[in-house]
Formats: sequence, C-alpha cells, structure tokens
Amino acid sequence: MKLYEIRDLTKVYGQATSLDIAELDIVQGPCFGLVGNNGAGKTTLFRMILDLIRPTTGKVLFEGVDVVTDEAWKDEVGAYLDEHMLLGYLSPDEYFETLRKMHRLSAEDLERHLERFTEFFNGEVTGHRKYIRDLSKGNIKKVGIAAATLGQPRTVLLDEPFENLDPTSQIRLKKLIRRFREEEGTTFLISSHDLSHITEIADRIVLLEKGRILQDITDKEGMDRSLKDYFGRD
Repeated sequence: MKLYEIRDLTKVYGQATSLDIAELDIVQGPCFGLVGNNGAGKTTLFRMILDLIRPTTGKVLFEGVDVVTDEAWKDEVGAYLDEHMLLGYLSPDEYFETLRKMHRLSAEDLERHLERFTEFFNGEVTGHRKYIRDLSKGNIKKVGIAAATLGQPRTVLLDEPFENLDPTSQIRLKKLIRRFREEEGTTFLISSHDLSHITEIADRIVLLEKGRILQDITDKEGMDRSLKDYFGRD
C-alpha cells in the first residue's frame, strides 16, 4: 500500500534548485532510508512531506491526498527533525503531558509509552525539573523521538536520529525502531549520515545528490557495497 506519492516535486531558492524529484513512491511497511551529503536535499524533502515548506512545483500525496490541501494525514504521522519542533521552555515531563492531552490519551497510555523508553532515556530525561532547552543535544533528541512515536502514528519521520547519541543509545534506538515496527507496524522514514546504522535497519535506501535521486537501493545485501562505492569515491 502506497503511503506517499511524490510527483514532479521541486524546490527552488533564487537560482538554485535544492530538490528535483520526478517520481518517488514510499509504501507502508518497509523502513525507508534517505542518505546523501550535506546539501543533497534530505531535510528539504522531509519538510515538504510534512508540509513545513511548500514546493515550487509538484506535490506530495499521503494515501492519495495532497498534504497541502488536507490535514487529516497529521493524525497518522509523527516526526522529529530538530529541536525547534519541541517546546524548549517545558520539562520533558510537562511536554509529554501536553502531548498526551493533544492526542487524547490516558495517563496510563502515556506511562506505557514512556516505559518503552526507560533504557533509552537512561535515567537522564524524565523525572527531573530541567527544561528541554537545557538538556544535552543527545537527550533533546531522545525527547523528540519519544514524542514522535506517541499516539501510535502509522508513519514516523526522523532526521539524523543517531547524531549526538552515544554508541549505547544508538544501539537502543535501533532496538526501539524494530520494536515499533514489529508491535505496531510503524513505517519509519529515516534520514542519516551514518551508513552503518541506516544499512542495518533500512529495507530500502534512496541516495540523493544535489536534490536528485541518484540511486534507489532495495537489495539489502548490496546496500553497504553501493553506498561505500559512492561515498568512498574520490
């Protein structure tokens, strides 16, 4: 089943084209990875999928409906791109409570959700009076990821989720992603510079270069080789 259909999508700033994708379909189920060097257009694509910026031409459809003209898809999608998506003047506990009310969840629902993140939080996120803005970059990211998966979204977009996490937290995050996929059928769209992690968890990887799709890799065994050939070139 197609979740996203991207057609003739471009984003132009002045004389520079930051994104130019003629066609891209993302289906429900497989974990979708997006890679590319800085400036390749990864974050721009995610922001247009979330209707945070408008395309110059083309459209993004969620289950056949343009994300620009309809907002029903927002109940089905969770996302964490950067700390600006959070309410930094709240503590993590206050923030999660705010989201609980927005999602119309019970206190027990929130408690069950956060229990999944006990190891990932490592005693450093909840239960303190520290504002989100005063947390370390890694712990801010943990708050964002937990928030993005709250409310059982069908699909979750994460931009550079492994960045600023220590190795133990990176391993725990991969376990969490697998758990959400297995238990709730969540489809993840993940942008990452970290090739080792993205090739481990993604079933499909799209490589962007200067805003265009250079490779669309679905061969799980060949992912690592294809990406090393590209990023290791002179």
